[in-house]
Amino acid sequence: MTDWIGETFTSTAGWDHLEAIVDLEDRMAGTEGERRGAELTCETLAEAGARNVRLEEFPIQGWVRGASEIRAGETVQDCIALPRSPSEAATGELVDLGYGLPEDFEAADIEGKVVMVRSDVPEYFDRYIHRREKYYYAVANGASAFVYRNHVEGCLPPTGSVGTPEEPIGDIPAVGASSEVGARLARRFDGREVTVDVEAEIGDATSQNVHAEMGPDTEDAVLVTGHIDAHDIAEGASDNGAGTAMVIEIANALAEREDELDTRVAFVVYGAEEVGLVGSEHHAANADRESIRAIVNSDGVVRGRTLEFYTHGFPELDVAAERVADRFDHPVKTVPRMGPHSDHWPFVQWGVPGYHVMSDTGELGRGWGHTFADTLDKVDVRNLREQAVVLTELVVDLAREGTTVEHRTPGDIAAALEDEDQAAGMKVIGDWPYDE
Repeated sequence: MTDWIGETFTSTAGWDHLEAIVDLEDRMAGTEGERRGAELTCETLAEAGARNVRLEEFPIQGWVRGASEIRAGETVQDCIALPRSPSEAATGELVDLGYGLPEDFEAADIEGKVVMVRSDVPEYFDRYIHRREKYYYAVANGASAFVYRNHVEGCLPPTGSVGTPEEPIGDIPAVGASSEVGARLARRFDGREVTVDVEAEIGDATSQNVHAEMGPDTEDAVLVTGHIDAHDIAEGASDNGAGTAMVIEIANALAEREDELDTRVAFVVYGAEEVGLVGSEHHAANADRESIRAIVNSDGVVRGRTLEFYTHGFPELDVAAERVADRFDHPVKTVPRMGPHSDHWPFVQWGVPGYHVMSDTGELGRGWGHTFADTLDKVDVRNLREQAVVLTELVVDLAREGTTVEHRTPGDIAAALEDEDQAAGMKVIGDWPYDE
């Protein structure tokens, strides 16, 4: 039967939910807005026909943004604090390290200085360097403060958290500056004394995960996931309101196909992703990982039509995604590399098969994500509906009795990270979970 396809193409459930959550005042981890977004997600999953819908709370490090600024010469330059920056000021000579590659930090004397780096990497470099990796290179080499300069033009300072699982508040003040402010600082103040000043309210807070289920009550499960929290500076439409909307659309479509499911489908919408994958880490620490057949994690979908699947070296996942895409003649891109930066990772790092699903937009980095411009007008309802059809079929395919995706050992995952030159950076930021 194909009626479900037409119903998904005309559905408003996901988009209505997206509008509702982006209109909340603030979905930053630990806020009332994040909790209200989780409650709305529970209500919408229940309306879709999911069972055992519930919230699961967990404690987190709270952080509430205050004022921040960069004082340079007689000027005050606009910036925003990076979440979990300490609430303090630091002064030092400004050092512009460009891309902030590992070798840039090795070559420079940054002791006691304010380090500025770009948010991208050059085309010739063979891997993405995460913001936190650059931050902790600065910390390890004695910098007094950290300035993260956006590579995307448009007067858009980038946000994004610092901190580690053991020490959730960072070591030195950290701010995001727009491409234009960064260019001005580099031109006028490189080598001169500047001050980075951050104010924030720091204390205890609570976040929550949303759980729901469909299909038969089997021990094994396919996980369909996203995250509800967003940075407090924007609507969080693409990161990750669209991912939450995708979970809703998949649930609505599966409600029409529930008798086709041979395996339980567990929906989990995580809290506190943007501050270190705290919600998914909490879930993974308390879950039976062997019972998870596969994870379909939507984080960054809907921004463009082409679906991009990071498949983490599980060949069966590449085959399944391409098979389903061929069935609907939908453009996809599969990437067999490791992708350790979203809610699938607390499971995949231990060998659980998992996708990180996003959109391939042809852009380098997050685009409008993590800026003031992450607003509803940047995503498209047609992309949501088309991608929901593909991902629903993929979930049904993974849930079939004859589908098998072999788990990998943690040693295999660690070796792949080493081979891809990702291990050193993960160790720097405290995200390496394996025994040496």
